[in-house]
Amino acid sequence: QVQLVESGGGLVQAGGSLRLSCAASGRTGRTYGMGWFRQAPGKERDCVAGLRWSAGTTYYADSVKGRFTISRDNANNTVSLQMNNLKPEDTAVYYCALTYGSAWYASGMNYWGKGTLVTVAS
Repeated sequence: QVQLVESGGGLVQAGGSLRLSCAASGRTGRTYGMGWFRQAPGKERDCVAGLRWSAGTTYYADSVKGRFTISRDNANNTVSLQMNNLKPEDTAVYYCALTYGSAWYASGMNYWGKGTLVTVAS
């Protein structure tokens, strides 16, 4: 089993920054990816950023490119999401996820964190 625990999130003004972190514990194995998804009320849960742990390759949704950065801390088995120039439309519950698959779709994730709320005020 794998456990994912998110931290960070909160309320920020438009144009501000927040940093989310996700610590993975348990038997993650070596070939996996970790990503950040978000879900706003009435909308689907979509991936905003992903990272292949061993290769270090990244994925970003078009809506966050140039504003969000995903990074890892190998020593602590943690993945972080630095979010800059936040917009009201970034408001959502953000979830950390781990996958052994190759695509960044919610249905393809194997483990989920409980989520953390990000609210961007205009």
